[in-house]
Amino acid sequence: MSTSTARRGRPAKGESRLSREAIVQATLRVIDAEGVAAVSMRAVGRVLGVDAKSLYNHVEGKDGLLDAVAEHLLGTITLPEPTGDLRADLRAIAHAFRERALAHPEAASLVLTRQLGSFEGLVPIEAVLTVLRAAGCPAEEAVHLLRALVATLIGSLLREVDAVPTYGTTDVAGIAQRQATLEGSGLPSVADAAPHLARFDAAAEYEYAVGLALDAVVARLGR
Repeated sequence: MSTSTARRGRPAKGESRLSREAIVQATLRVIDAEGVAAVSMRAVGRVLGVDAKSLYNHVEGKDGLLDAVAEHLLGTITLPEPTGDLRADLRAIAHAFRERALAHPEAASLVLTRQLGSFEGLVPIEAVLTVLRAAGCPAEEAVHLLRALVATLIGSLLREVDAVPTYGTTDVAGIAQRQATLEGSGLPSVADAAPHLARFDAAAEYEYAVGLALDAVVARLGR
């Protein structure tokens, strides 16, 4: 039997090592390096060193790749045990989400854009809804509040990662330069706030945004 005949039907080099987890990690490598828009079956195949067609045995095209990453992000969050304190419980879930998302911030937006039906994808949603329902929130209202909270978290994270120059900077020289630009803008309110606009503390801004969102939730449920 010839070598070519013996090899016929065997997976190409690298394909036997393929798994959904390996594909997810490869997709995250693409996202971390080039963003979500760069994801394709061909790009992920290159990272794994396999033909893109072999990925279809594990995921259904690009949408399958993105869903798998979103499920991975949500499924690997270490959720805290509820305490019965509405504000503390929601804040703890928010912190758990941020901690996990910061490992792959470029992929965080997928949580908002993918409609997931898997157990892993729905567990964090279940956690937030459980806290809200335990506080006496009706199901429909709980869904609205859930979406508002998720939007706040994702927005804060994306601002932290992608929009720092717009909102301010962190280095001394950059702060001074930005402040000078703002003070010379000819806009009185902007000039007055220039020392604050020129600085950006990601952790402080995150805490403020989450605190504001939680204030809104508590006020809403207190009506």
